Amino acid sequence: MTQPHDPRRRQLGLAAVSSLALSALGTAQAQSAWPAAKPIRMIVNFPAGGSPDLVARAVSSAVSQALGQQIVVDNRGGAGGIIGSDLTAKSAPDGYTLLCSSGSGASIVPYVTPKMPFDHDKDLIPVAAGARLQLFLVVRSDAPYKTFAEFVAFAKGNPGKLSYGSPGNGTSPHIAGEMLKSQAGIFTLHIPYRGSGAALQDLLGGNVDYLLDPGIAFSHVRSGRLRLLAVTSPQRLSMFPDAPTLNELGLKNFDAGTSHGFWAPAGTPAAIVDRLNREINRALMLPSAVESIKGIGAEPTPMSPAEFGAVTKADARRFAQIIKERKIVHD
Repeated sequence: MTQPHDPRRRQLGLAAVSSLALSALGTAQAQSAWPAAKPIRMIVNFPAGGSPDLVARAVSSAVSQALGQQIVVDNRGGAGGIIGSDLTAKSAPDGYTLLCSSGSGASIVPYVTPKMPFDHDKDLIPVAAGARLQLFLVVRSDAPYKTFAEFVAFAKGNPGKLSYGSPGNGTSPHIAGEMLKSQAGIFTLHIPYRGSGAALQDLLGGNVDYLLDPGIAFSHVRSGRLRLLAVTSPQRLSMFPDAPTLNELGLKNFDAGTSHGFWAPAGTPAAIVDRLNREINRALMLPSAVESIKGIGAEPTPMSPAEFGAVTKADARRFAQIIKERKIVHD
């Protein structure tokens, strides 16, 4: 039977359609206006002076200029990068909060921390890769060992006497340090710090004996205060062509590389993520950014969000073996 015509129902239906249309229009206008509303906060999950901070500042000025909006770098270090990452994950997905994270913050820490305050895979989305970082085995120049072979011999002859610093439990220098101990057959103590800058200062001050440095110690290597024994990359690096790789020195297939990069809260509109990706990739190719990033022995690595996410997952799989073997847990 045909329902009688009800003008009130028709008016309610039209009102609902109109409301949905206005809502969609408002969302579209908000996205198209982005980033006009306010400055963009770029959270760095390690203190100032570390490699994630350097990568963030290498691109922030150029990206800010391209977007026509101020970018404020906000260092929120601690807990191996968890504090800054958690703050980002719980921020509004409106394009006004961006995370610059260490590679370990995405590929290691979430997998060694039993009680994460957020789910990295669900609560953050990849935006752009920043740089592929390698680590550098550095010691003080007055140390009794002058080569890697002498370093290993000393460590084997004095188990537990040597110590190494890292930016924190679960960071890539920590995992690389455990990889080194495992493959070289040595026992040394791990001392976690709140950032690589603090670990470097304690190496210079004599409080720890070596670092797997993320590239911030080069000025001290050049000045002669520190000695570079080896690099953790698969191949030698053009910056230090005479420095052997750990792979060459007998630690087969040793690779501690990770990718620093940029993430956004899950739910950030795809159009905003794509725009950020384009502008970050462009900024990475500017001579000033290339010089700054290469200054820590790293390489700028423009990628799509999907490519960056895949690289992070591949790194996580590569580190999983040593994490399981050494029973590494981040408190």
